[in-house]
Amino acid sequence: MVKEFFLMKFSQNRDLQVLHAILFLLIYLSSLIGNCLIIVLVTLDHYLHMPMYFFLKNLSFLDVCLISVIVPKSIFNSFSSKSIISFSGCLLQVLLLIHFATAEFFILTAMSYDRYVAICQPLHYDVIMDRETCMWMTAASWFFGTVFGSLYSAGTFSLSFCGSRNLPQFFCDVPSLLKIACSKSHVTIDVSVAVGMCYAFFCFLAIVLSYICIFKTVSSMPSVQGGSKALSTCLPQLTVVTTFLLTAVIAYVKPVPESPSLLDLILSVLHPVLPPTMNPIIYSLRNKEMKASMKKFLWKFGGNMKY
Repeated sequence: MVKEFFLMKFSQNRDLQVLHAILFLLIYLSSLIGNCLIIVLVTLDHYLHMPMYFFLKNLSFLDVCLISVIVPKSIFNSFSSKSIISFSGCLLQVLLLIHFATAEFFILTAMSYDRYVAICQPLHYDVIMDRETCMWMTAASWFFGTVFGSLYSAGTFSLSFCGSRNLPQFFCDVPSLLKIACSKSHVTIDVSVAVGMCYAFFCFLAIVLSYICIFKTVSSMPSVQGGSKALSTCLPQLTVVTTFLLTAVIAYVKPVPESPSLLDLILSVLHPVLPPTMNPIIYSLRNKEMKASMKKFLWKFGGNMKY
């Protein structure tokens, strides 16, 4: 019975390990502060109590959870020069990583649908995107996250690990665990991957169709200013979706090498780290309502600090 796994280190050099830990700590804190600020702004500012910002708040919460699955553990390992993770800790990492990534993909799909309704069916927006619909979409994201997280973790850890316990990765993920598994048959995982591909295709298709309809509607608008204003609400979300999908493809489509290079490790960490770090920056820089709310919040906070 395997009790623990050995994770890869970014470097065997102690100074580089500390440098990696400090860099990850800065990235983690910036992501944490940015996403928590969005959550606070959307919660406190009643002008942001709209479906688009409701989904954005949920996206920020999922981003905080996603980056927290692997980065704190990696920071601790680098500072302490340890590279061990327990069997239960590895299982939990896989479960939560798949759960939050799956839920985030559905939230991004819901956000695309929200923009489609707002631009293509503006007269019916309040009826279609009511509070109950938004709550059901959010609940669905957590449901699918739980289902796929359970499927992948159960399928992966039902395999035998009778050989090497050295993972070719600095955190636990399904491809790396399959690489060191002794079991030749991966039926449960194969079924999980097939179902996951169908889910990913559905979300991707829904996002693509939403934006095709949006661009068609915008291009037919008589007012250039109106079209630009409509697109300005979509560009941050489209950027976030593109970043999420590209980093996922880079991380999981390529085969796991026998001896990963530093570049392989960096590419693998892009998916759980880059989107949660970039999303607050993208939304704060491209969204006028968010910038206005942030200025108002900082002004009030600064005024309270004086007293």
